[in-house]
Formats: sequence, structure tokens, C-alpha cells
Amino acid sequence: MRVLEVNGRPVLVEVENRGTLDVPDVRYRTRGDEPSAAITANLRRILGLDLDPAFLRFPVPIGGALRTAIVALRGMRPPRFTNLFESFLNVIPFQQLSLEAGVSIIGRLVQRFGRPVEHRGRQYHASAGARAIAAARLQQLRACGLSRGKAQTLRNLARMIEARELREEEISQMPSQQALHALMELPGIGPWSAALVLLRGLGRLDVFPPGDVGAARGLRPLLQLDPGMSIDRAVERFGDRRGYLYFYGLGANLLARELIRPAAPEHRSGSY
Repeated sequence: MRVLEVNGRPVLVEVENRGTLDVPDVRYRTRGDEPSAAITANLRRILGLDLDPAFLRFPVPIGGALRTAIVALRGMRPPRFTNLFESFLNVIPFQQLSLEAGVSIIGRLVQRFGRPVEHRGRQYHASAGARAIAAARLQQLRACGLSRGKAQTLRNLARMIEARELREEEISQMPSQQALHALMELPGIGPWSAALVLLRGLGRLDVFPPGDVGAARGLRPLLQLDPGMSIDRAVERFGDRRGYLYFYGLGANLLARELIRPAAPEHRSGSY
């Protein structure tokens, strides 16, 4: 279940797969609103439904622990954030912080600034939008756990987006390297943040966030790297699918923590 901002209103949406992993039948229903093309487009983006995993094969031979993870995560599609500002919102809090600390900050931002929807005695919140953050005081943002620098960065980006000085449509039309440079020209956005915004926000699977500690932790055992070997160099051989590798690192971590279950064995033969 997720609250989406649709035509300026928060809408609670419930999604389920009524089919199987190999033949999915993904359906959604809304609470109090009619399904619409805007909701469908949002969900297809969030869930990565326009990318067929069959066409995301890696361009190199795969074996060992990585192959085991690929089999366990069969059918995985790369998720995305709904828009450019939501991407910044979900990247900036994690700069030089642990996963747990970043998640807590985002949760407080959503609770404080996301538009709520009531359903069966429970309150659900949309993601905090650019307009709300642009109008916020720095003290309000800092109360959610952001440092002064991050609060200023997030509010400045929100104001640029609201003023149409920074537009997702323009970034989307740029080649990945050009888009990376454009994002890194923004105050408070370095190489890691720019790459993660492109990967998680714009779906650029040819981009891998450099120096990502969490990704390195998940991928080192999968790639069977020696302790001193750079993860950034190791992912280069995956070419324009290096960003997809990032999600296998995250997925393997979720599997290890038993937060998700491995896929059932495939009924037909296949190769990687």
C-alpha cells in the first residue's frame, strides 16, 4: 500500500500480484478514488514494470555466489522513485550516514511533510513533496534529523524544482555522463548522490554509485572480491548493466536478513 500524489491529491493505492512470478498479473485498487492513467503510469515507474528482466542479462559470464543470488531474485525489476524531487529526498539524508539513520530521517520527513490519508483508523502519508519542503523552515527540517547543510541542500533543490529552474524532463534527455555532471553542479550533490539519483530516480542502469558502502558490503561476497580490491573497478565489467548489479547487492542483503524469500525454482531451463 502506498499513498501517491495524483493531480494534486493524495490517493491510497493497494497493489497485488494475482499471478505468478513467471506469469505476473499485477493489479491495483484505490481507496476512495477511481483508477486512472496517472496512477497506472506512477505504479509502472515505481515497480519497474516496463523493464523485462529477461532483457537485463549481464554481458559477462556469471557463476558462483552471484549466480545463486540471481536465481534467488529471479524476476527482479529495478524500482524507481516517482519523480526527481523524491529521488533527492531519498538520497540526501543518507549522505555519510548509516542505512538505519537515513531511513529514520526519511520517515520523520514523510510524517511531518507528507500529505496524509486516513483508512480504517490508520494514517498513511504520501512522500514529502517539493512544495512542502520549499516552504519549510530550516528548523523544521533539522528537527527531522537533517544536518544544517543537508536541510539547506534539500530546501534549495525543492525551491529550484518548484521554480522550474531544475526540471526532470531536461535531465532525462541527457546522456548519463552529461546528466551526472549537471547534477554534480548542484550545491550539496557529489558523485555518489548524482549517480544514485540517476539510478533510482531516472532508471539509468548504466550508472553505479561510486564509493557506496552498503552496495560494497552486499556485492563483495557475491563477486568474491579480495579484501583490497575496489568494488567500483569490479563493477565496470558489467557495462551498461552495472546499475542493475547494485540491486542484486541490496536484494542479497534482504535475503540474508530473511526480509524477503527466494524465488521458487524456475520450471523451464535458462542461462545467465
